[in-house]
Amino acid sequence: MSAVRAVLADDERLLRAQLRQRLAEAWPELQITGEARDGREAVEMVAALQPELVFLDIRMPVLSGIEAAAQISQLPDLRCHIVFVTAYDQYAVEAFEHGALDYVLKPAETMRLARTVQRLQERLKDNAPADLSDRLRQIEGLLQRQHDGPAHLRWLQASQGNLLKLIAVDDVLFFRSDEKYTRIRTTGGEWLIRTPLRELLSRLDEQQFWQVHRSTIVNARAIAHLERQDSRLLIHLRDHGEVLEVSRSHAERFRQM
Repeated sequence: MSAVRAVLADDERLLRAQLRQRLAEAWPELQITGEARDGREAVEMVAALQPELVFLDIRMPVLSGIEAAAQISQLPDLRCHIVFVTAYDQYAVEAFEHGALDYVLKPAETMRLARTVQRLQERLKDNAPADLSDRLRQIEGLLQRQHDGPAHLRWLQASQGNLLKLIAVDDVLFFRSDEKYTRIRTTGGEWLIRTPLRELLSRLDEQQFWQVHRSTIVNARAIAHLERQDSRLLIHLRDHGEVLEVSRSHAERFRQM
C-alpha cells in the first residue's frame, strides 16, 4: 500500500499531539499532513490536501465533527475515510458501531488504537468511503438524545512553571482557588489553571465533585474519612496528607455521614 496521508482535527492542542504520537507508534508509515483547530478549518484542510483519512473530534468550535464530516463527504472527487474522535465512551461507541463507522476514544490508548488502525488499513485496501449522509443524521440524533445538555469536563490543560500537562479530571484530588489561579492537586503534584472555581463547578460532575468551602472543591472519590474537631469538620484524603476544612455553609452535605 502506498503512503497514507491524514489530517487531524481537534481544538485541544495537547490532545492533537497525543493522538499524533500514538498514531506514529501504531502506524509509522502514516503521514500527518495537516492539523486543524476547528471543524471549518478541517473541511478546508481536507479539500486542499486531499488526504485518505481525517480524524475528527466530535466536539469542536465553529463546526462539530459531525457537521464537518457531512461537508467533507460532499466534497467533489474526494475519497477520504472519516474517523471520529470522542471522549464519550459508552453511548458514543454504541452509536458508531451501530453506524459501522470508525472511531477513536480519548485519550488514545495504544492497544485500542492499534485495532482501529488495523481496521482502517483493511478498509483502505478493499473499500471506497461509504455514503455517510443517512448514518451521520442517525448518529447525531443518538448523540443528542443520549447526551442532552453540556458535557462534563473530563480533561484539563494545566501548567507547572514552563511545563504543560494534560490532566484527567478523575485524577484530581481537589481544586482550590488561589487569587487569579485555581490550584489542582493530584497525587503526582500541584498544577495551575486560570479557570475560576465557579466556572469549574458548573462544568464538573456534581455527583463526584463537591464544593466544601467557598475556595475548595473536592473529588468525593478521593475522600478517605472525615474528622470532627470541636466545631470543625475536616476531610482526610486518600494517598495525600493535606487536610481540607469544610465550611459551615457546606457542612449539611455530611450530616448523615
